Amino acid sequence: MATKSEVEVEVKSAPEKFWGAIRDSTELFPKIFPEEYKTIELLEGDGKSIGSVRLVKYAEGTPVVTFAKEKVEAVEVENKMVSYSVIDGEILNLYKNFKATLQVTPKPGAEGSLVKWTLEYDKASDEVPEPELIKEAAVKTFNGLDAYLQNN
Repeated sequence: MATKSEVEVEVKSAPEKFWGAIRDSTELFPKIFPEEYKTIELLEGDGKSIGSVRLVKYAEGTPVVTFAKEKVEAVEVENKMVSYSVIDGEILNLYKNFKATLQVTPKPGAEGSLVKWTLEYDKASDEVPEPELIKEAAVKTFNGLDAYLQNN
C-alpha cells in the first residue's frame, strides 16, 4: 500500500499566475533554476495534458538523481491540479512507484495561494529513507518560482 506525504507552501502569487507558471514549467524551470534543472524536454504530448511525458535532467551536484522521466496522469485545469508519475530514473531504484499531485488554491481570507504537493510512493525496501530531500527541493522550487513571479 502506498505511503502518502504532503507539503503545503504559502506563496504571494495569485493562483492563476502560479498555476500558469507550473503549466509552463517545461520551459521556465531550466531558465529560472539552472542550478537544479539542466534541461526539461518533451518526449510525448504538450507537457500539459494527460499522457504527456517529459524528461527532466538535473544539474550537476543534485543529490541522488541525474534524471527523471515523468508522465502526466491527471489534469484538472479548473481546479488547478496536476498529477504525474515517475516512470524512469534513479528515484525508481528507491521507490517502486512515485506519484506526485500538485494543486494551487486561493489562500483563505488573504491574497496569494496555497500550493499543496502530495506524494504517493512505495519504498523499494525498509532501508529506503522517507523522501524528505525531494520534499525540501519542491518547497525550495515553489518559493523560488513565487519570488521569480513577483519580480516578472
